[in-house]
Amino acid sequence: MDSDVIVADGITKRFGSRDVVERLSFTVRRGEVFALLGPNGAGKTTCVRMLAGIIRPDAGRITVSLDGRVAASLQPARSTYLPEDRGLYREMPVLRTLVYFGRLRGLDRREAERRAIAWLERMELADRRHERVDALSKGNQQRVQLIAAVLHQPALAILDEPFTGLDPVSQEFFLDLVSELRASGTTILLSAHQMDLVERTADRVLLMNRGREILSGSVAELHARLDPRPRVRLAFLPGGSPDALRADPDVAEIAVQDEEAEITLRAGSDVPRFFARALAAATVRRISTEAPRLHDVFVRAVREDEARAHRSDA
Repeated sequence: MDSDVIVADGITKRFGSRDVVERLSFTVRRGEVFALLGPNGAGKTTCVRMLAGIIRPDAGRITVSLDGRVAASLQPARSTYLPEDRGLYREMPVLRTLVYFGRLRGLDRREAERRAIAWLERMELADRRHERVDALSKGNQQRVQLIAAVLHQPALAILDEPFTGLDPVSQEFFLDLVSELRASGTTILLSAHQMDLVERTADRVLLMNRGREILSGSVAELHARLDPRPRVRLAFLPGGSPDALRADPDVAEIAVQDEEAEITLRAGSDVPRFFARALAAATVRRISTEAPRLHDVFVRAVREDEARAHRSDA
């Protein structure tokens, strides 16, 4: 389809006797943020490296379509790949490094320098542009790496663990950057472990385990498909207790830590009526509903997949 930038059709990668990625199929649509998620060893980085053309699949096919032209690999002038293992020339000055990467991706020297300085000013690194890369902190080196990846305004950005090494302020900056890239028309595929950040930025998610897809869809679709039951969080006054709520007919699960309780209600429960009963039965200082987090979806789906695998091996 014209709207598909990446099409992965049944891709498989085998190392030795083990399929690290097994018959994986998905599409990445033009202008969206698509996230690959999975536990360590799920095959995410292997998949990303196949998409970037660093390694080839043993079976299946990958096609990339930018500007209406279909190709079997990325086009450096129109795309970018940020690897999990970062690579900067540590002894080179910051500005020279960025100009070099810009020229590799088709910019002339003057334009590469203009864009690099503008980005460094935005990231409050302009006064350090003539310093060596290894004189910067790890977080600032990561910012330089991100600038190098987007300096040429790519149509497609593949980002492997882009939040690694970023402090919370830098993470927020990077989320803004992803939003800006998306608004400008850049298609983004990212692999990440920070579920809360992915939840805030991704349009669609594919959850992998043991090299295969186990869930995919929008964040809202994954929540609804996995566990649509209402969830409530209660905070108690000192000395308060949720014991009276354990026998409530609408309570399916309750987990208590310190002076807070996380309660999962049964499907179809009347949440306002439960609130009224909770306020009457316990010394509550705060009560709120809570949507399932992507982290919860992730943990439950992986556990269920592992349980299925264990049963099939038994």
